[in-house]
Amino acid sequence: MPPETPRPADGNRHDASRHDGWGTLRRFLPYLWPADNPALRRRIVGASLLILTAKATTLALPYAYKRAIDAMSGPGLAQHGLNGSAYTVALAFVLAYALGRFGSVAFDNLRNIVFERVGQDATRALAEDVFGRLHKLSLRFHLARRTGEVTKTIERGTKSIDVMLYFLLFNIAPTVIELAAVAVIFYVSFGWPLVAATALAIALYAWATRTITEWRNALREKMNRLDGQAMARAVDSLLNYETVKYFGAEAREEARYAQATRAYAEAAVKSENSLGLLNIAQALIVNLLMAGAMAYTVWGWSQGRLTVGDVVFVNTYLTQLFRPLDMLGMVYRTIRQGLIDMAAMFRLMDEPQEVADAPGAPALVVRRPAVAFDNVVFGYEPDRTILHGLSLEILAGHKVAIVGPSGAGKSTIARLLFRFYDPQGGRVLIDGQDIRQITQTSLRAALGIVPQDSVLFNDTIGYNIAYGRDGAGPTEIEAAARAAALMPLIERLPQGFETEVGERGLKLSGGEKQRVAIARTLVKNPPILLLDEATSALDTRTEQDILATLHAVAQDRTTISIAHRLSTIADADTIFVLDQGRLAESGTHAALLRHEGLYAEMWARQAAEKEALDVAAE
Repeated sequence: MPPETPRPADGNRHDASRHDGWGTLRRFLPYLWPADNPALRRRIVGASLLILTAKATTLALPYAYKRAIDAMSGPGLAQHGLNGSAYTVALAFVLAYALGRFGSVAFDNLRNIVFERVGQDATRALAEDVFGRLHKLSLRFHLARRTGEVTKTIERGTKSIDVMLYFLLFNIAPTVIELAAVAVIFYVSFGWPLVAATALAIALYAWATRTITEWRNALREKMNRLDGQAMARAVDSLLNYETVKYFGAEAREEARYAQATRAYAEAAVKSENSLGLLNIAQALIVNLLMAGAMAYTVWGWSQGRLTVGDVVFVNTYLTQLFRPLDMLGMVYRTIRQGLIDMAAMFRLMDEPQEVADAPGAPALVVRRPAVAFDNVVFGYEPDRTILHGLSLEILAGHKVAIVGPSGAGKSTIARLLFRFYDPQGGRVLIDGQDIRQITQTSLRAALGIVPQDSVLFNDTIGYNIAYGRDGAGPTEIEAAARAAALMPLIERLPQGFETEVGERGLKLSGGEKQRVAIARTLVKNPPILLLDEATSALDTRTEQDILATLHAVAQDRTTISIAHRLSTIADADTIFVLDQGRLAESGTHAALLRHEGLYAEMWARQAAEKEALDVAAE
């Protein structure tokens, strides 16, 4: 088993979360503006036009409001009644104001309807790319990373996309347009003083928001890190439910989880308190501007330069302007947090693909399923070599076994054969073809495996058997189940092939899981079969039943058995004995016993252990 890659310290992880915001956005743009989907691009253009229409309608509203107020407070108001013309004008502008408000809401929601498919398609496409990329990463990556943290990173990254798009396109962009328009309107109506005051207030508002939010981002990143840690501990503990029960470690697991959740709660409190400080600073700037602008307008009214309607005019524009600006802090935080989450997801996509197909690699063509290890040197770490120039040849159609003490490199051979890793030296050949020069898909299509611990999907028995080959039909599934001696079990079950096997197949016994794994391999029908200690975890009776099934399955295939119990491979055509990553000896069972080497020593030791157990049983 390869050692787990050391995890970065908190400080390093914090540094790793730094990101280039524009770079992250540029990387996401192809998903938002897909070159191969003109229909989605037309939707973006339509949504943009609706944004402009809604904003134009909103900007016209204060004019209608001002005209209505001026009409009501001007010379049309007589002592003995309201002038008919003034009444008509005021009523018309009030109705126009109401209609404009409705139109603004309608245009905004039409924009959302038009854009919704764009956001969902962009999210879907990115999530699919990340998922596909994770399956292309090496076994080393998946052994070193915690599943809970990886899934949380993907979840946060994909969820942030839709929210980010909404705020960037429907909040930031319209607000910038409105700021420019209001600056022009204030200059034309009131001159530079009010424009300058508004610009200064907005600059202060943006500076305070950015400064405090940057501080909050550090707290948010810490919260994310602690949230991921708590999730990872929870997932790890629940996946190892049985182990926790075996050792009565429920209290320990609860304490570890509680430690993570308490740390998260402390970080969350600091984050929420900083939000209160941000809101106070924003409210102070907004209300100082509002007070100053209203006072300036009242002063103009007292000088006879401005009307009562101008007071309402300024108030309405500032209210409309600061309604989205009131959300600037939340928008800025959301966008920055979204960039952090997306950057973390893109870093997953940027993980180097340790094992990749060579450019233009052809598919494996198997005429004679022979396997050879040619002077293979391999280690999971540079300073820990497992295989030292290993050479062995497995003839087509032969049944061979690989044995040796623990740590000799037996399971490493299986990982190299499936090309989960590439050797640092030498070659692995199938039918004379270097497996590094062919596609991984074709390589693994030619290989079947029955592992020691057969992990099943949390689905039906039929689904798990059919998983051996995409498109397998019911007839093939039943034939494979029958060949794997699984039909007696299936016929006893009320739901037959539709019986759920539970998480990792825990509703089935060890022998039943092995039979499902054998049936799955039979559906695949590979020319080369690898049995990686396929019976070592079973009791003696079940082991004998499974061995009989495996012997039948191995007919007319090249079969490689990695075994611990030597009695299960005594009939192999050739037995390779490994010792500390080197080939110590090889031959038939009888020849190796006569040689009186490592194999004979291991056989004698296991025979003595069995005899001792038999005596104890009597």
